[in-house]
Amino acid sequence: MNRYILPLSVLGTAVGGAVLLKDFVAGGACPSKTTIPGKTVIVTGANTGIGKQTALELARRGGAIILACRDLEKCEAAAREIRGETLNHHVNARHLDLASLKSIREFAAKIIEEEERVHILINNAAVMRCPHWTTEDGFEMQLGVNYLGHFLLTNLLLDKLKASAPSRIINLSSLAHVAGHIDFEDLNWEKRKYDTKAAYCQSKLAVVLFTKELSRRLQGTGVTVNALHPGVARTELGRHTGMHSSTFSSFTLGPIFWLLVKSPQLAAQPSTYLAVAEELEGVSGKYFEGLKEKAPAPEAKDEEVAQRLWAESARLVGLEMSYGSSERGQRLPK
Repeated sequence: MNRYILPLSVLGTAVGGAVLLKDFVAGGACPSKTTIPGKTVIVTGANTGIGKQTALELARRGGAIILACRDLEKCEAAAREIRGETLNHHVNARHLDLASLKSIREFAAKIIEEEERVHILINNAAVMRCPHWTTEDGFEMQLGVNYLGHFLLTNLLLDKLKASAPSRIINLSSLAHVAGHIDFEDLNWEKRKYDTKAAYCQSKLAVVLFTKELSRRLQGTGVTVNALHPGVARTELGRHTGMHSSTFSSFTLGPIFWLLVKSPQLAAQPSTYLAVAEELEGVSGKYFEGLKEKAPAPEAKDEEVAQRLWAESARLVGLEMSYGSSERGQRLPK
């Protein structure tokens, strides 16, 4: 029997070391133990993946959570599951389709009417590397959902967030933003050959630029906004990349993926941290990779680009227009 002790001990040490290494590489758990009873939180794309786990984490901390999702049936199922797991009955599902300006306006109007306060807005929903699809209003899908939809939603809820201050906005971006470029001559990929990867990178760069400009505009209001890269996670987001169905990826790169790819639970820790950490009170306009503040790509720090993008985005989504007007063929909700 003694001859098995050393091999088992070595194996146990190796496994334990691997788990600790994975936890280190993935960024670890949210260090803050802050609870948020009485605070209202909106999480977009919260029926699955990082969004669902973020909603679960914040429900555990006592928040009143609103799951905002395109598929209401899945959203309600996720809300029931979170209520059952946390025994927090203040977890509700609402319909929100970020590919529809009309849906965004309807959702925001309902929140403004029914919610006394909104303390935390987590713009989590995203699509990644999808085919050349367009939104209901004619926007390239990744730009429309990942950026423009959240741009409009956030602006429509700003008065509510200001009235609830101190409050926080968390925008999920990606490390992919470093490969992005804002092409003001063809934001919607109408002139160039569509590049699904470049379109994704552009949308995530837009999120960081939006964060920078919004932070500037919110100075002195008690509302902060930060962007983050949550890490690469095993979620439905990568369904268009082919990784899930690739034998090579599954077997040859399996150990690497296991080390570098986070579980949704671990990938939700940065969003949770930015939402609750007391030491981040007043911190705004920053970019985080995992739990640590990092410098974003040079273009993401360009104030002129950020301000130009804001103006163009406001025009595209009709932020400054009457609901019945339209420009350059964009259909705005009436």
